[in-house]
Amino acid sequence: EVQLVESGGGQVQPGGSLGLSCEASGFTFENYAMGWVRQAPGKGLEWISRIAGGGLVETWDSVKARFTLSRDNAKNTLTLQMSDLKPEDTAVYYCVKYRIFGLSDDPLLYDYRGQGTQVTVSS
Repeated sequence: EVQLVESGGGQVQPGGSLGLSCEASGFTFENYAMGWVRQAPGKGLEWISRIAGGGLVETWDSVKARFTLSRDNAKNTLTLQMSDLKPEDTAVYYCVKYRIFGLSDDPLLYDYRGQGTQVTVSS
């Protein structure tokens, strides 16, 4: 059974930083691209960043300068480091698993999603 468990969310002031982690199990982690998506209140799902099994990263231009995605295939862990957070980054952040190793699919075409972790940016 595929499981994706996110951690690291919370409340932070504008300009602050947070690191989100996703622990994956139930599949061969290194064989699949992984990523993060988010959903703000009243808005649709937004793709943030994804990383291929081999480490190639794609990140949404709107957050590219502030968010960094990495993976540790030995620990089956995905990490999203977020800095200079803004109120508009407030959302539930979901770890997702893609169907393939690479990044050729649509970034919202994942096959599994975790339960999510809340990130609130507010003063």
